[in-house]
Amino acid sequence: MRSEERGAFRISLPWFGIEMVMPEALRVGSLSCVTFEIYAYLTWATLGHERLIDAEVGAFLQGALPGLASRHHTRILELGLVSDEVHIVVELPHHVDVPRLLQGLKGASARIANRDGVAKQRPLRWAPGYHLRSLNPGTVERAREYVREQPRRHPQRAIPGFT
Repeated sequence: MRSEERGAFRISLPWFGIEMVMPEALRVGSLSCVTFEIYAYLTWATLGHERLIDAEVGAFLQGALPGLASRHHTRILELGLVSDEVHIVVELPHHVDVPRLLQGLKGASARIANRDGVAKQRPLRWAPGYHLRSLNPGTVERAREYVREQPRRHPQRAIPGFT
C-alpha cells in the first residue's frame, strides 16, 4: 500500500474495471455504508434475427424475464420487445456476474419457452452474444423511454397483437 493510501482500503469491481481506494473511516462491516447504483441497457437478438417473438412468446418473456433476473439479484426496470430483439434496462447488484446473468436470462427463457410449448411456430433460439452499456443514473429514465419506444421506432418489426 502506498503511503498516501495508509488508513484506506481498496474496493475492486473487476467486471466494470473499477478499483477504488476508500478512507478507512467508511469501512463498516462489509461495505454497509457504501451504496452502489449500477444501471445498464441490455439487448440481444434471436438467432439470425428471425422473427421468433410473437404475441404469445412476448407475453411469456414479459412474465418470465423479471423472475429470471431476480435470481441474479437484478431488477428489470423496463422491458421492450420487437419480433427479433429484447431490450432491457436493469439495475444490477454491485457483485454482478454479467455472463452468468445473460446465460440465465437467455438460456433459461429459451429452454422454458421451448419445453412448455410457448414457441408454437418455431423454437425460440437466441443469437450468440449480447450488448451491454452502462448507464449514468441520470440517464436511466431516458433509456427506459427508448426501450418502451422500440415497437414505434421499428414498426416493421413490431409484434402484432402485443402491447
